Amino acid sequence: MPAQILVVDDEKDMTRLLKRTLEMEFNCQVTMAFSGETAVNILARDSFDLMLCDIKMPGMDGFELLKHASTHYPDLTVLMITAFGSIDVAIKAIKSGAYDFVSKPFEQDEILFRVKKALERGGLIKENKKLHRKKSATFGKLIGESPAMQEVYDKISMVAQSDVTVLITGESGTGKDLTAQSIHALSQRTKSKFVPVNCPTVPESILESELFGYKKGAFTNAMRDKSGLFQEAHGGTIFLDEIGDIGPTIQTKLLRVLQEKEIKPLGDTRSRKVDVRIVASTNRDLAQKIEKGEFREDFFYRLSVFTITLPPLRDRITDIPPIARHLVSKHCKKLNKPEKKIDPALMNLLLKQHWKGNVRELENMLIQGILHSDGDIISPADMVLADQKKPLQATSPDAENLFKLPYKEAKEALLQQFNHNYIGTLLSLTGGNVTQAARQCGLERQALQQIMKRFIINADTYR
Repeated sequence: MPAQILVVDDEKDMTRLLKRTLEMEFNCQVTMAFSGETAVNILARDSFDLMLCDIKMPGMDGFELLKHASTHYPDLTVLMITAFGSIDVAIKAIKSGAYDFVSKPFEQDEILFRVKKALERGGLIKENKKLHRKKSATFGKLIGESPAMQEVYDKISMVAQSDVTVLITGESGTGKDLTAQSIHALSQRTKSKFVPVNCPTVPESILESELFGYKKGAFTNAMRDKSGLFQEAHGGTIFLDEIGDIGPTIQTKLLRVLQEKEIKPLGDTRSRKVDVRIVASTNRDLAQKIEKGEFREDFFYRLSVFTITLPPLRDRITDIPPIARHLVSKHCKKLNKPEKKIDPALMNLLLKQHWKGNVRELENMLIQGILHSDGDIISPADMVLADQKKPLQATSPDAENLFKLPYKEAKEALLQQFNHNYIGTLLSLTGGNVTQAARQCGLERQALQQIMKRFIINADTYR
């Protein structure tokens, strides 16, 4: 599909010239607008890859139109046209959200070069959003773009199409159930059932009959034949959640299912074939349980043909902002509350927590924040840690404890506190714009990014 370009300029001859030039060079479709007000109406009606906009126009000028576009169409690439020599105006345009500027009268080669770069930038944004949508559709409710999560996505993609047994390991609250669902969704069994079984919540005396079913008269109160969960999952996937908590008897029977692909209902004299893929999870150290004789080694090897280990939240803190925003949006709807946002100061504190309970703990705290906040912003005072009875706050060194630390640790603690306060305030003032923050504090952008990386300061939390 040809690129769609909107050219906005009250000089009609200039606008028509740009239309002819661009359509001939880029095989694109150019729409003309001779005023800012007209451009607003056109933007509301059609979608564009690029907007060229003159700054000086009667009525709504270029800056007003740029502000409107940045607010309503943040992915739209904008190239501003300014009078020759107005470098201060051009810099203001860049600070206001324009991608680039060109001074007129301009050489044809210059305008073509800048439009080419702007279209490439717009194409990259589109492709990035496309990949993000594809990832969201593929990996369901799993959220995160960190290297640790990219590795998880790679492993899911690698194993999903096969029927290999998968063991998902990780701390409580890391999303083992969501990972299992993603494996099923990407598999050839996706049209059949996904049957989850929370093993620790079912007493072992009942778990066997729940998994394998039973015949009438197999035990007291067995008044009729009952199919088990393996039969229910026939053709699909069964997810054995927290399998490290099951006892030796069930382990032995599950080992037979893995080896022979068949089950024997309680009270039955014959086995039955089942076509089921097994995905299991655990937050236990199974190697340690094997050493203690609590877990069968042969069963472990049958389970762990392919292992996916989920990272704890503290090891992928760059994923906290998108996860937190998703959870707030989700639970505002569930709780019939108006849409709320997270205060940048609170987001900064969320990044510093240890999160022993991982995403589940974060989710519980955010629900609390939604319920406690009066307005449309959730602040630090609205949330209390599970193991504390005081509002969430950053762990900053107080004078008494500071002098108990070695010199280097004390220095690092103070630097951490200073940088989070100073750079966090700058980013709040610039709406998360790192370039503007760097310019305001007199640093090169790359130097500021290095400091942010060192002290784990995420610009996204201030946007």
